[in-house]
Amino acid sequence: MVKFLLFLAVLVLGSGPIIGGWGQLERVQEAPWRIHTLFSVECQNYFDWQTVGLMHSFKKARQPGPITRLLSCTEEEKRNYRGMELAPTLEVPSMSRHPRTGDWYPAINKPAGIVHWLNHSKDAQNVDWVVILDADMIIRGPIIPWELGAEKGRPIAAYYGYLIGCDNILAQLHTKHPELCDKVGGLLAMHIDDLRALAPMWLSKTEEVREDRAHWMTNITGDIYAKGWISEMYGYSFGAAEVGLRHKINDNLMIYPGYIPREGIEPILMHYGLPFRIGNWSFSKLDHHEDDVVYDCGRLFPEPPYPREIKAMEADPNKRRALFLNIECINTLNEGLLLQHAARGCPKPKWSKYFSLLKSKTFADLTQPKFPTPDTLRIKEDELQQKVFDEPGKPHPKIHTVFSTECTTYFDWQTVGLIHSFHTSGQPGNITRLLSCTDEDLKNYKGHDLAPTHYVPSMSRHPLTGDWYPAINKPAAVLHWLNHANVDAEFIVILDADMIMRGPITPWEFKAALGRPVSTPYDYLIGCHNELAKLHTRNPDACDKVGGVIIMHIDDLRKFALLWLHKTEEVRADTAHYSKNITGDIYESGWISEMYGYSFGAAELNLRHVISSEILIYPGYVPEPGVKYRVFHYGLEFRVGNWSFDKANWRNVDVVNKCWSKFPDPPDPSTLDRTDENTLQSDMLSIECAKTLNEALLLHHERRKCSDPNSLSTSNQETSGEVKMARKFGKIETIHAVQSDTVSTNGSMESSDDSKESLDDSKESLDDSKDTLNDSKGSSDDSKEKSNDSKGSSDDSKESSVPVVTNETFSSFRFWIVYLWIFGILGFLAVIYAMLSGRKGQRKRGKNYKHKIRPSYSGYMDMNGHDRHLRNAEFS
Repeated sequence: MVKFLLFLAVLVLGSGPIIGGWGQLERVQEAPWRIHTLFSVECQNYFDWQTVGLMHSFKKARQPGPITRLLSCTEEEKRNYRGMELAPTLEVPSMSRHPRTGDWYPAINKPAGIVHWLNHSKDAQNVDWVVILDADMIIRGPIIPWELGAEKGRPIAAYYGYLIGCDNILAQLHTKHPELCDKVGGLLAMHIDDLRALAPMWLSKTEEVREDRAHWMTNITGDIYAKGWISEMYGYSFGAAEVGLRHKINDNLMIYPGYIPREGIEPILMHYGLPFRIGNWSFSKLDHHEDDVVYDCGRLFPEPPYPREIKAMEADPNKRRALFLNIECINTLNEGLLLQHAARGCPKPKWSKYFSLLKSKTFADLTQPKFPTPDTLRIKEDELQQKVFDEPGKPHPKIHTVFSTECTTYFDWQTVGLIHSFHTSGQPGNITRLLSCTDEDLKNYKGHDLAPTHYVPSMSRHPLTGDWYPAINKPAAVLHWLNHANVDAEFIVILDADMIMRGPITPWEFKAALGRPVSTPYDYLIGCHNELAKLHTRNPDACDKVGGVIIMHIDDLRKFALLWLHKTEEVRADTAHYSKNITGDIYESGWISEMYGYSFGAAELNLRHVISSEILIYPGYVPEPGVKYRVFHYGLEFRVGNWSFDKANWRNVDVVNKCWSKFPDPPDPSTLDRTDENTLQSDMLSIECAKTLNEALLLHHERRKCSDPNSLSTSNQETSGEVKMARKFGKIETIHAVQSDTVSTNGSMESSDDSKESLDDSKESLDDSKDTLNDSKGSSDDSKEKSNDSKGSSDDSKESSVPVVTNETFSSFRFWIVYLWIFGILGFLAVIYAMLSGRKGQRKRGKNYKHKIRPSYSGYMDMNGHDRHLRNAEFS
């Protein structure tokens, strides 16, 4: 016990000198100006464990100055609240239920709490700089405003790129200075005078945006729920614009666990607002909304993998660094909980390997205060932030990534994969999906929240010719976006939906410039070098065989987009030259007209490309040694052994809206043949692509709050109709999580070993059911493919690109065998019971009575024992 208390003392005292204890957290000030840190919470267990984590990290990071929790509670909530001692606190009247409108919107407590602090706290009269954080954050190092570049009139802030309302009608409606609207949030550090001017406007603009229900749509606000939930964030941005505050925007100071930090960047703040995972372990704050872990002695959040496991798990240094940030976040939370339990007088927890890790030098080294590197302090470029141009070295230009899709589930799962990989790749800037749909499509479309989206009228059916050609939507959508969106980036990266990003695609790395776009080689575009180019461009010599990934200066794109569209229409209408020997199109259907439209349009403007073969690779191709490809383009079928994936097989399969649906898992890398290095490297890349797609789907289903995939009730609900039909015909059909009209399944043709054993054991007793069982044995391949003990499914190499079975509670043959056994046993016992009851009445006084019932009793015991054997077999 003494050692444990000493450990706790070292943890507390090692964080830095503290005066006044836990109740009055005032740090010894070494800074030339006074700093005060604020965060806002409510009287809930959900905010209490976040408070414990933030307060603990505040001390570990040695953040200068005091910290105050702005606690917004009703009188009723305060009567039952247990967490008053968790942090230095200013109680704030709750505005969760708006006193005037009755609207339920707890997020408004943040600006309301700050206004209350400014008006009622003595600390607000004794401070120069204020740092405003959210409760769901972990501080990694001191946040010192002037060292980060903040000035009076120029607050420092993190970048919230999804606040697209700053660039559209929303800002025009809610501020007189829409041009001053900054997309910022999360981390805010500003001078107290600026905060005094801003806070009342922040509150009033939040109320204003919250009441503007007509403009809550995702395409206007960027709010994926379209519920007005981020009104407070817009209230901040619009309020700052009203009072003339322009932010120094830094996209490096804060990171979400699960994201990959950019090379050379040391984040000093973690914001765990999104789910994150390491292998099979994951954490989502929403899973702990009612969790009273703060008050439950000895209980922590589930322990993550250990550092040595992460070293073995990931070879890429940057990705490994991201995983270390993940465990640092959760371990800091757990360390804070451990200290809080001790402070509450909880008994010493039992020794565990995890507890030992939290005491270890490894963890102490991992969580030492971090300080921003020069790269971390680089301010995000902005047209009005001319100061950055005076710094040594030219700053990197702004980038915006776009991709084109349609309103189909086929493009939805591709969108999920691309958006997930965008966030993990370290790609700078924002991303926008250009969604081309008819009005009829939009009425039934479910995927509005999958990505930041710009909606485009569909040109799949050409409005003039009636030609059905969906590929034309790509140039049409880019043109529409340029004409209807406020694009403030200098370079645009254009991708296809069927891509997975592996790393950043930047103009400075690949040498893009005004007049010199960058793209990847599409050598099959042979029409650049024959009569096709001579027919469709005045400059056939300037025709480049490129496509896939495009990096282009915005000025070039504005001139080029209309030509891209017109040339696509022109080539598409030239049916006389569809032949393979002219176009390279193996289908001779004019399907690649859009690609030629791009090349011929660029040639018209004499745009000559920097052609790089180091950006894109098709899974299944052999990589060049030492090349770090940035994009997978899974447009073609690829294989690893007998496992394969072809996106075309999933054209009509909805894996996005059906909970826990995914693609067949690729083989484990440890099973690969390592005799041929080229094949091995190709297979490793193919596996990475498939695993990334499945990881994206898994996270998507988690965000949708899908129920536990192992839930029996869920299985029963999903399969009840099919089970009833199966009972009628005496055979079982596997229930698919997703179904396709075009995909034929290709499962194992072998029955499971356990099913065979059960059939052998029961053969004599089930002769009458033999035909029925044989029918069941020949049931759907899909059912056999996913049987737990199936020989075919146990071999990864026998999987193929087919829909995945996720619910098969009633698809086991053994369940029905046991069902027939139980039914027969119960019937047999009923007959025996009736016979014995009759005999008992006739032979009440017979001396052999006891002897005659023993065989029945003994037989019952034998059958009961056999029944237990079958029941165990069913669940083995």
